[in-house]
Amino acid sequence: MPVITEKQVLEALENVMDPDLKKDLVSLNMIKDVRIDDSNNISFSIQLTTPACPMKEHFRNTCTAVIRDRLPEAGEITIDLPAKVTSGTSCGNHGEKANPLPNVRNIIAVGSGKGGVGKSTIAVNLAVSLAQTGAKVGLIDADLYGPSIPTMFGLENKRPEVVDKAIIPIEKYGVKLMSIGFLIESDNPVIWRGPMASSAIKQFITEVAWGELDYLIFDLPPGTGDIQLTLVQTLPVNGAVIVTTPQDVALADVSKAVTMFRKVNVPLLGLIENMSYYLLPDGSKDYIFGKGGGEKFAKAQGITLLGSIPIGGSIREGGDSGKPVVVESPDSIAAKAIDTAASEVAREISIHNAAACAHHN
Repeated sequence: MPVITEKQVLEALENVMDPDLKKDLVSLNMIKDVRIDDSNNISFSIQLTTPACPMKEHFRNTCTAVIRDRLPEAGEITIDLPAKVTSGTSCGNHGEKANPLPNVRNIIAVGSGKGGVGKSTIAVNLAVSLAQTGAKVGLIDADLYGPSIPTMFGLENKRPEVVDKAIIPIEKYGVKLMSIGFLIESDNPVIWRGPMASSAIKQFITEVAWGELDYLIFDLPPGTGDIQLTLVQTLPVNGAVIVTTPQDVALADVSKAVTMFRKVNVPLLGLIENMSYYLLPDGSKDYIFGKGGGEKFAKAQGITLLGSIPIGGSIREGGDSGKPVVVESPDSIAAKAIDTAASEVAREISIHNAAACAHHN
C-alpha cells in the first residue's frame, strides 16, 4: 500500500474553499499539524477564526470527502477544529488611532438609534452565546441613564472589587461585565451632562481590568449622542450590530444609527431584527409588528441581515430573572435564533478582519 505524504494531503485540501474569503484553506494557512501514520490514518487541524464559526461541520465534511475522493487509500481521518480569534487591530485597519485595550481583539458596538427594540436583551444574549462557544467575552453597559445589565444577569446588588486601582469586572455565564448599575444604588437616577457621561465611559474602558478578550461588546444607549461619539473616538471599533423591530417607526430611527456609524467610519456588521414574529401554539407565525421590515431595510442599506429573533415570554422572563434565554432555554426557537445571529456576527467580524489585513498588506 503506497504511503500517503503530507504534500498529497495538502494538495487535496487546496480544493476546499472558504466560501466567505473565496480562498482555499491551505493558502489561508488554516490547515495545521498534518500527520499520517503507517496505516495511512490522517489527522490534522483546521484553525478557525472564531469558536462561533458556523462553517465547522461544512469544513469537516468537505475536507473528509475531498481526501476520500483524491486519496482512496486513506484510513481514518481525524479533524480537529480549534479556534484562534482574529484581531481587528493587528493589521493597521484603524489607522493611527491608539488602542487603550491592546489585549482585546475585537470591539463590537450594539446600537439601535431608538429605545424599546430590545437592544440590551440582544446584546446580553449575543455576549452569552459567544461565551458558550468558548470565546472570551466582555460586555459594557454603556446606557448610563438606563442600565439594565445588572438585572438581566441577576446581579442587582453586586459591587465590583478594586485591585491596584483597577476595577475588576463582575463575571457571570462566562462574560465579564461592567455597568454603572454596579456602582450606584438601583433606585438612584444618573443625572449627568454629556461630559460626565463621556468620562464614565472612558473609565469603563481604561480603568477596568478586562484582561485578554476575543470580543468586547458595548450595549449602547438609544440615540446618536455623546456616548456613541466617545466610544468611536476612544477605541478602534471593529464593527456595529444594528438592532431593530420590523415596523416603519423603528426603522426610521435605526437609519439614523446606520448613518452615524458610517460617518464615523465604523463598519456595519449587519442588522438583527428583534420581535420578528410571535410563534403560535399551532406552529404558525403571527407577525405582530409587520413582516419583512428588517430584511427590506438591510437590503436597501446594503448590509447583512444577521438574524430574526421571535418575540416570546421566555426572552422576557430571562431578562427579568437574570437567566438569559440562551442559558435557561437553550433548545428554544428564540435561543437557537440568537445563537445563529451570534455566529453570523463572529463570521462578519472575521470577514472584515481578513479584508482589512489583505488591504493593509
